[in-house]
Amino acid sequence: MNISRFTLPNGLRVVHHLDTSTAMVALNVLYDVGARDESPEMTGMAHLFEHLMFGGSVNIPDFDYAIEQAGGTDNAWTSNDFTNFYDVVPAANAETAFWLESDRMLSLAFSEKALEVQRSVVTEEFKQTTLNRPYGDLMHHLRSLAFERHPYRSPVIGLTPAHIEKVSQTDVMEFYFNHYSPANAVLVVSGNLPFDRTLHLAEKWFGPIDRRDTVKRDLPVEPAQTTPRRKEVIATVPQTAITIAFKMGGYGSRDYRAADILTDILASGRSSRFYRNLVLATDLFTEADASILGSEDPGLLMINARLTRNDDKAVSEAERLILSQLSEIADNGVTQHELDRALNRFESDNTFANLSYLSIAQALAMAEIHGENLNSYVENYRALTAEDINRAAGEILSPQLSSTLIYRPQ
Repeated sequence: MNISRFTLPNGLRVVHHLDTSTAMVALNVLYDVGARDESPEMTGMAHLFEHLMFGGSVNIPDFDYAIEQAGGTDNAWTSNDFTNFYDVVPAANAETAFWLESDRMLSLAFSEKALEVQRSVVTEEFKQTTLNRPYGDLMHHLRSLAFERHPYRSPVIGLTPAHIEKVSQTDVMEFYFNHYSPANAVLVVSGNLPFDRTLHLAEKWFGPIDRRDTVKRDLPVEPAQTTPRRKEVIATVPQTAITIAFKMGGYGSRDYRAADILTDILASGRSSRFYRNLVLATDLFTEADASILGSEDPGLLMINARLTRNDDKAVSEAERLILSQLSEIADNGVTQHELDRALNRFESDNTFANLSYLSIAQALAMAEIHGENLNSYVENYRALTAEDINRAAGEILSPQLSSTLIYRPQ
């Protein structure tokens, strides 16, 4: 993959990828700010900003209307670590996307009406996704159980709607100018736009934006967990869910990639250990899955299962079976065949995920923020050995590092 990059004097990093097989262009702007940067008394702010960034910037009252007039689409997402915005437009109208994204990087309109509307939208979204959906608050319970001090205690949506309802325009302005600056962002341009045209438009529209200093990230350190934790929740849900979470390193740590592949060996596909030994071999599980939080700071490796029965005996037996599977892999390791199969699946998934210019734009943004080469991404995973996986399993899957959430029907 042919990739070019440059940095503007104001600190904005620009990455370019040419794809002449399409008539479109994707602009992706990744900001190094997420829910972990919020005050614990005002959670949900990063997610609110995802919405506010479409509510009008200093020179553009309606972002969506302008992009639609150019024949394009736009969207965004927020995580605990990052906030990402992307636009797709015909290559002939690429300058419109540069104009739009640069204007909201320059400054928001800071409209009281926009804040009122988006506060209402986010509050309603909280009700729909968290309060009124089965298992909607599962991650609220799990995060507060697993984390004592780190901001990962709070889901992206926030701890409570009350935090967003009290946000003022002063709060909005402070958060914006503390985090949304050229030096705290990566712009990726992927599609049918030549490099020289990309350079010209980036300098024209983003170059005049002043370099703004952002607040230095100084997050509280999570105390080491020394004893297992447990919580039971009773709610209106159709079946019992069990989640067992284990502490693991953040992105870039020694065993991060190994933990990622470990969860695939445990639960990805019909040949995985969980599917063969839990779902097929017993009548207790309707599903059993494993995943990692995928966080920048130390996070969680999570085991999630849904049960066919809700009685105490079933819950106890299901926990025992899950832990026996984890003990087996921690004590005896994985086979080379299991590792090869997981790596083949990973490479296949990664290849198909990056077939479109938009997917490539987002992948390049993450690679740039991490200081990585996207061309080496699969190669770095391919370098994992069975010994790496076994070491990660032995270190991570410790009962002393576990946080167990039992979510049961009323």
